[in-house]
Amino acid sequence: MRSGNGLALLLIGFGGLIILGKLGFGLGFLFGLLIPILIILLGVVAWKNGNRLVGGVIAAVGVFILLGKLSVLFVWAAAIALILFGVSMLGRKNPSARM
Repeated sequence: MRSGNGLALLLIGFGGLIILGKLGFGLGFLFGLLIPILIILLGVVAWKNGNRLVGGVIAAVGVFILLGKLSVLFVWAAAIALILFGVSMLGRKNPSARM
């Protein structure tokens, strides 16, 4: 490979991601998760380098951002759990055991 091939492959990759985004197969959600994960990793690095207060604060901020982005998944999981619990209550043999 020539030395300029790395940049060419990078440009091809970015162009492919743009086309996939236009077709509806975007990776925006995953890239949105990348920033909070990098913030958490920055906090861990600061923690390991001895600056525990700053590292803890940075990691906590990253965790809160990540929880905010993943809240949609938590709502879906709670809704599915409620449906499954309701279906299991309907399937019980003893009607007095319901609640």
